[in-house]
Amino acid sequence: MLNAAPTDLTGKTCLVTGAVGGIGASAVAHFAALGGTVYATDIADEFDGPATYAPFNLLDDNGLTGCTNWIADIKPDVLFNNAAVFDMGGVLDADLAQFDRLFGVNVRAFYAVMQATAKSMVARGQGGSIINLASQAGHRGEALVAHYCATKAAVISYTQSAALALAPHKIRVNAISPGVIDTPMWASVDALFAKFEGKEPGQKKREVGAAVPLGHMGVPDDVARAAVFLASDQSSYMTAQTIGVDGGNVLR
Repeated sequence: MLNAAPTDLTGKTCLVTGAVGGIGASAVAHFAALGGTVYATDIADEFDGPATYAPFNLLDDNGLTGCTNWIADIKPDVLFNNAAVFDMGGVLDADLAQFDRLFGVNVRAFYAVMQATAKSMVARGQGGSIINLASQAGHRGEALVAHYCATKAAVISYTQSAALALAPHKIRVNAISPGVIDTPMWASVDALFAKFEGKEPGQKKREVGAAVPLGHMGVPDDVARAAVFLASDQSSYMTAQTIGVDGGNVLR
């Protein structure tokens, strides 16, 4: 008899960080549509979505402590560890202030949120699924994106280490590496490329979309669907993996 594992998330408490942006907001909507009880956080004061929302500044120690305490209270079964910031600069001009900001959110806060969630899951003793947002940038260096690439490489490495450490507790830890996804953040990314590469506004976005083997940029729902797969029993025998959602940009 066919044993078709469900994607139903009914009865699961799902936490999404970086919920206000395109990918995070889409993940909230997908988790809620599939029956999950969703909690969401971001730096913005308000969030319009099917979730219980609390704002935290993860770059601030008090905000990060508040968030980890909140995680202990809500006891998530699923974490979509999505909060991140982007900036641009090569090794000759990406200074330590940029390093501190990007590593502060993309690595330090990411790790603290993952650790707090893992501790909560271990204490409950019912397993769980942690989904970390990496990037195609984590698989290779880029001349103008030194710090960001390094932060996303760290996400992939921590995902593997956490998966091995938490496997005895039936906690699965995987990552998603999006490629070029058409989110509101791309307006600022495009502007940075215009500045550093001398391009016209919108030119870089058109170029990267056309360069994808599938011929276009992805959309937030593409990433959210992969998050649903990793959150659900469909992926019950997967851990320590990084799934590319990039239209074929990075061959592994």
